Amino acid sequence: MPSSSVRYQRFGTIVFALLTMATAQPVHAQDPVADQRNAWLMYNGNHRLTDRWGLHTELQWRRHDGFEHWQQSVVRVGADYYTPAGPMISAGYGWIVSFPYGEQPIAYRFNEHRIWQQFLLAQSAWRAQFQHRFRLEQRFMEQRIPNGEGGTVANGHQFKQRARYRFMVTVPLSRKALQDNTLFLAVYDEVFIQFGQHVGANVLDQNRLYAALGWRFNTNVNVQLGYLNQYVFKADGIRAERNHTLQVGLVYNLDLRGE
Repeated sequence: MPSSSVRYQRFGTIVFALLTMATAQPVHAQDPVADQRNAWLMYNGNHRLTDRWGLHTELQWRRHDGFEHWQQSVVRVGADYYTPAGPMISAGYGWIVSFPYGEQPIAYRFNEHRIWQQFLLAQSAWRAQFQHRFRLEQRFMEQRIPNGEGGTVANGHQFKQRARYRFMVTVPLSRKALQDNTLFLAVYDEVFIQFGQHVGANVLDQNRLYAALGWRFNTNVNVQLGYLNQYVFKADGIRAERNHTLQVGLVYNLDLRGE
């Protein structure tokens, strides 16, 4: 009987293959595609409170046309549970503000309140570390209407749901193992699938392909500088965005457990 970690790995590999095939089909049908350049500054921290529980914190500052204009701001907080078997389960709240930007701007700036749940499985083989991240999102997206004075006023919220799967590989470059003071390569692909009401013409919402060089200072601190190709499928089933994004990331974890 295969171990639970082997079963998780097989399941993740199958899901990744299926979602990759799903992303390959609609890409050629999207026309026109707007090529744009963005920059994201990101912070992530998972702060250990006890052997089983922790606090998730996250801040993203997303800009368009280099750092000139807003694209999005993202704040996430949540609770992490470290299971005895190894995987981590998390759930929390996100506040996202989206802005009109680029060649295919949204009609107005709006707020989104998001509830999320996540399952994280980490594995290693040879010199590499593998991570499967499964995330569900319940999204409450602000709707606005013209106020007759050139602006808009709030008009309730639209509820949407989304599933995300990310497969990430991290490989040490300057040492044989990922340890303190090590240069590393990080690569991932993440697929976003919409379901339920208000999906529009595309079930496939986004695909993100990322590659970066990073420096691990120690177990709790690393920095990354990389390139993210964010492909966004619009709800009309015709338009799409290919966002070429400079991404600068800081991971800073705290261990707040007593001695």
